[in-house]
Amino acid sequence: MEKKTYSVDKRRLIAISFGVLALILSIVLFLKVDTPQHLGDYFTQAYYGQFGAIAICVELIAAAYYLYVGHKKTNFTMALFAFTVVLNGILNLFGVGTVIIPLAIMMLLLVSGGIAFFIAFSNAFNLGKISIGNVILSFVFGNIIAFYFNYF
Repeated sequence: MEKKTYSVDKRRLIAISFGVLALILSIVLFLKVDTPQHLGDYFTQAYYGQFGAIAICVELIAAAYYLYVGHKKTNFTMALFAFTVVLNGILNLFGVGTVIIPLAIMMLLLVSGGIAFFIAFSNAFNLGKISIGNVILSFVFGNIIAFYFNYF
């Protein structure tokens, strides 16, 4: 019985840590958003691209919530977050992405993404193994989100 309690406590601690990290990073990133001076500038990729990193934080908040409550969609949302972070990291590394995330924040997100990959693919908290279909779906959605904020 103690092992289950330990696992639940550990799961909730990780979820709270992810949630707090995501909230802090979202606030920091939101404060860095440049507000356009002209109405037409609101409809440009440069303006919308600023919200790419905030979208990643929203994914992390969703994954943290599912992890906290022990929902069966936890592993899918963890994989979705991790795939989005990794693709944004790769685009930033090669300088081909338009969403510029500060290095320290990117490193925090990549470490969180690595932990999320581990949780998702190892089924660390016995929340249901992620199926191949869901892996492919999380990969595709993660890429769509990353490419949307970088190029559309």
